[in-house]
Amino acid sequence: MNALYPLLAVVAAYLIGSLSFAVIVSRVMGLNDPRTYGSGNPGATNVLRSGSKAAAAVTLLLDAVKGWLPVVLVKWFGADLGLGDSTVALVGLAAFLGHLYPVFFGFVGGKGVATALGVLLGISGWLGLATALTWLIVAVFFRYSSLAALIASVFAPLYYVLCSGLVWDAEPPITAAVVVMAMLLIWRHRENIQRLMAGKESKLGKKKADAAKPADAAAKSKGKHH
Repeated sequence: MNALYPLLAVVAAYLIGSLSFAVIVSRVMGLNDPRTYGSGNPGATNVLRSGSKAAAAVTLLLDAVKGWLPVVLVKWFGADLGLGDSTVALVGLAAFLGHLYPVFFGFVGGKGVATALGVLLGISGWLGLATALTWLIVAVFFRYSSLAALIASVFAPLYYVLCSGLVWDAEPPITAAVVVMAMLLIWRHRENIQRLMAGKESKLGKKKADAAKPADAAAKSKGKHH
């Protein structure tokens, strides 16, 4: 195997992951930069605070696709180039890291939930669906997007390992990549964890009182509104 192929695949995956679709879609649709209002996070949840459900849905879809695409391309075409499970794991992780730390946007990215889901769907459709269903159940019952993401993050590697031999064969490199993504997702949600513990986290479906406010102003006002 040419050692250059895995490196090229990883770099390409990172660059794809670095496309911050929350910012790109908002610009194309004439909306404010999501980094300037609400939580300041360039992700679909914050784009939703702009009032545009269409923009949020497109952002969510594209953020998931950029995690899914590098993984499935290596799975579909990598065998002819000698690319195996290790490269699948690395490109998935690279796309995810690109979203968190995008080179095109000053290395300031989102929290990575949709992109991580895309990576999981690329690894296995069943794994992605099980994780997405976990997120949905928690979100419906508790109305906290962040809590749903945290719980789904914990369950994703458990699903992958515990269902090995039944639905798929767990491979060590991919297991490691899924665990690392879960740990990074939890780390990126550390402020949400603090707000959840303090009872100040915003619930899904709540009125968008802070939608038009700058990110720093919204942060200062959260303590008063919750």
